[in-house]
Amino acid sequence: MVVVVNKEKELQTEKSPSPLKLAMRRFLKNKLAVLGVFILVFMVLVAVFADVIATHDPTASNLLKVEAKADSENILGTDGSGRDNFSRLIHGSRVSLTIGFFAMFFTLVIGGTLGSIAGFYGGKVDGLIMRATDLMLIFPFLLIVLTIVAILDRTSIGIFITVIAITSWPNICRILRATFLSIREKEYILSARSIGASDFRMIRKHFLPNAVGPIIVNATIMMATMIIIESGLSFIGFGIPQPTPTWGNMLTEARSIRVLNNNPEAWIPPGLAVLFTVLAINFIGDGLRDAFDTKSR
Repeated sequence: MVVVVNKEKELQTEKSPSPLKLAMRRFLKNKLAVLGVFILVFMVLVAVFADVIATHDPTASNLLKVEAKADSENILGTDGSGRDNFSRLIHGSRVSLTIGFFAMFFTLVIGGTLGSIAGFYGGKVDGLIMRATDLMLIFPFLLIVLTIVAILDRTSIGIFITVIAITSWPNICRILRATFLSIREKEYILSARSIGASDFRMIRKHFLPNAVGPIIVNATIMMATMIIIESGLSFIGFGIPQPTPTWGNMLTEARSIRVLNNNPEAWIPPGLAVLFTVLAINFIGDGLRDAFDTKSR
């Protein structure tokens, strides 16, 4: 009898895995998500050690080797200005990932803050924020960005990130608002209100922990979207100006039929870099979505 009682006590005292640990276990079982992590880590390491890996100055032109084929000196050839494609590809990872991360971060800060306030307080505050969100969604995203960039005439990395952030926040705002509105109706929130818990305590203890899943998942998806936006805008000439190396700037070489046919090494590597990076981030986002899904087996 004593042994049985002791075993029951041990079972009662054993701590069940935290939701974060359970989510991590589910995430690690997703092979594509883990593969995405390895690819993204590789890209980040390339960006961090770009100065070591690159063989040339990515902005230096050599007019004697314009659109040169790949050789021992320029392993991916050169572009239309005689710049080394390999060095631009390596340094482009740093710029593109920086833009993707910080544009995502500031978009999340703006949209997440407004959406959280709207969902938590509701009423007139919610109505005011949602009308501003609807107003932003009325205007085509691309038209707003092109207009702002055209007015500024020349776009630096900081300005580009700011423009993307202030035009991309409505979607995440609506997602966080919906999440907070659903949490507001939970019984434990009503109980917390009834005993006089402060707004700050409820947000810190109940709302944010339950909203962390949607926040992380949407953050990863947004980062992939930001990289595509940078590449697309640079491709049409409204992104980061030359000679700053970005994957989008390198893809502008593909606008020339001559380069498409004769110099595939000038545009295929940056295209593949964008493809694999975006795929990796999307794999991670899908893995996180499944991991934080409480109904996931």
